[in-house]
Amino acid sequence: MIFARFFHQSPALCLVPGGNKRMKSHAWEQRVLGDFLEVSMETNSSAKFDKNDVLSISGDYGVVNQIAFQGRSFASNSVVKYGVLHNEDIVYTKSPLKANPYGIIKTNKGKAGIVSPLYAIYHPKNNLVPSFVQSYFEQNERLNNYLRPLVNKGAKNNMLISNEKAISGKVIFPSRKEQEKISALLERVDSLLTLHQRQSAGSNLPG
Repeated sequence: MIFARFFHQSPALCLVPGGNKRMKSHAWEQRVLGDFLEVSMETNSSAKFDKNDVLSISGDYGVVNQIAFQGRSFASNSVVKYGVLHNEDIVYTKSPLKANPYGIIKTNKGKAGIVSPLYAIYHPKNNLVPSFVQSYFEQNERLNNYLRPLVNKGAKNNMLISNEKAISGKVIFPSRKEQEKISALLERVDSLLTLHQRQSAGSNLPG
């Protein structure tokens, strides 16, 4: 992951790609994730959203429209109990993936929609740049190490963890100002990589 290139073993040590340790930041501090997020209890009780608005959470692609991503809806007949995921909300899936046995944490960078009632949804507080959370947890090892001590698994491999418990673990975040700088830099790098990949794909097309 790109984010990992900017950090050494500890995320408190910020490195440029060349590994210049003089870039060390003193603005980072260890706090619980709940200092940056608050649990959302908002559901689709008004039926404002329908099956066309159901969102899937992908380890590789983040928050995506389920029909656009998977070609169909897997939602139940009624979606009034689904949670509302606004733009810049954070979601925790509570469902295992091969690389992430305790689930994944992503930021909704697109349109508002609804997600399974099994998922936990959080609103960012004023001290947080929402996209920074996804970047921080993109490194599988960091995400797994964060969730492992918080999650109990049931007999069917389901996650036994409350929405509040999921944000009770320790993270090392910088100030909001530094979060903004890091997020802007990473988005710029992602854009350049995407452009490069498209150009490479175009150059391989038969002439």
